[in-house]
Amino acid sequence: MATVFQWSGKTTKGIIESGEITAGTKEEVIAQLRKRNITATTVVEKPAKTRKFGFGGGVKDKDIVVFTRQFATMIDAGLPLVQALDILSTQVENKSFGRTLAQVKIDVESGSTYADALKKHPRIFSELYCNMVAAGEAGGILDTILNRLAAYIEKSMKLKKKVKGAMVYPLVVSSIAVLVIAVIMIFVVPTFSKMFASLGGTLPLPTRIVIGTSNFIAGIGGLMVAGVIAAVIVFIVQFRRTEKGKKVTDTILLKLPIFGMLLNKVAVAKFTRTLGTLVSSGVPILDGLEITAKTSGNKVIEYSIMDVRKGVVAGKTLAEPIMKAKVFPPMVTHMIAVGESTGALDAMLSKIADFYDDEVDASVSNLTAMMEPMLMVFLGTTVGFIVISMYLPIFKLITLIK
Repeated sequence: MATVFQWSGKTTKGIIESGEITAGTKEEVIAQLRKRNITATTVVEKPAKTRKFGFGGGVKDKDIVVFTRQFATMIDAGLPLVQALDILSTQVENKSFGRTLAQVKIDVESGSTYADALKKHPRIFSELYCNMVAAGEAGGILDTILNRLAAYIEKSMKLKKKVKGAMVYPLVVSSIAVLVIAVIMIFVVPTFSKMFASLGGTLPLPTRIVIGTSNFIAGIGGLMVAGVIAAVIVFIVQFRRTEKGKKVTDTILLKLPIFGMLLNKVAVAKFTRTLGTLVSSGVPILDGLEITAKTSGNKVIEYSIMDVRKGVVAGKTLAEPIMKAKVFPPMVTHMIAVGESTGALDAMLSKIADFYDDEVDASVSNLTAMMEPMLMVFLGTTVGFIVISMYLPIFKLITLIK
């Protein structure tokens, strides 16, 4: 029976490549790669996508942080690897995560390294996590690396939370505003419309505009608008599933007037934090750049980092290809150049990441402060126009009666 295997390996030129191959056994995958002049470093079965029902089935970043910190403490205290895994697999709150840790323990008992055992669960332990653990095992500083990993994941969670806060707030307020206006137009305005129709006469222009819009939304027009919106959303989702679609949409996102600058700062913070953590943990710079590219979350940034990697392979310093990429600000390039020349690249990358974390925080606060009055003015103006339009015929009627 054919199985899909995920592999990574090195070419004869030392370039790391990865991909998927359908084969019967791992040996067949290794043989196929050898024909392509690639030496396989890892070959694992691709995990089947299972649909989860109920609550609490997934493994959250918080679960991994708690586990990593506890595991680091146990290793530092001198507990054997297998014993520490056995203890943590039974005491973690997330049962799905507990079963994964139990499987990792079995693999380690069977002779696998801890890093290789983790690589069999790519949906839980990222490539960055596994490579840092491998570097920690090779250098005999696994507890130190685990503490660095926990700190890295915690800071990544905070950054993700800031970005979500910046995106969610305007969406929630805008949705409430649209809902309020829709309720008024569909249920309230038609009542006034029937009353005005019974009075006869010519209605004021603003009133006719509001009633015409109400009739359009309450009738087939509303369904047409909803259908168009749904079609656009489905198209964007399907388009983003392709490589070209991701690149096009990510390019557009980075060029947006306000959100683009925020996303760029997030990308810089994530790039420098990830690369700095990997370099300080002993991961080779080329491997670090490849992992950083894959975890960037933006195709434009990913391609730029891979171009930087090609420049480093060609013998250039890290700062030179970063400057040519034109994705990162000049300050980042100059600070990386200083870090390389002083031999403190990892420390300099961490300083850049801290600076841009603060920049993201300030940008989110400014964005929230700016969006709130704009949304309130929009809602107040729209509702005010509708209310005045509905009362204009009543004022006209009172004048005629007088």
